[in-house]
Amino acid sequence: MDSSRLEKDLVSEIKLDPIQAKVYLLITCYGKMSAEQIAENLKISLDEAKNSAKELMTMGAFIDISETEFEAMHPRFTAVNMYRRMCERENIEFGRNKIVDNIGVILEKPYDDARTK
Repeated sequence: MDSSRLEKDLVSEIKLDPIQAKVYLLITCYGKMSAEQIAENLKISLDEAKNSAKELMTMGAFIDISETEFEAMHPRFTAVNMYRRMCERENIEFGRNKIVDNIGVILEKPYDDARTK
């Protein structure tokens, strides 16, 4: 899995900012984490970690397990959901996007592996 390619696709196709893309990939591939764990893993501030995770929740990518823990929903659904919401925000007609579909397909195995340890 080429995470830098996925990051670029998340930024270009879904309009995530680079930190959001990194947070999304981290939680999707490694499982639920607190904002502190996100900040530590990505070497970002705690505020950046919290804000990015909360923004990803509003985009339909994450759910909050508790006040301080975040978990990704299945990538096949979240990639398309985030793309749909981006289309609504940008006033773009929603339609099939093979790059977005591919993001969900590529992330499915790491997502499943992280949750069946």
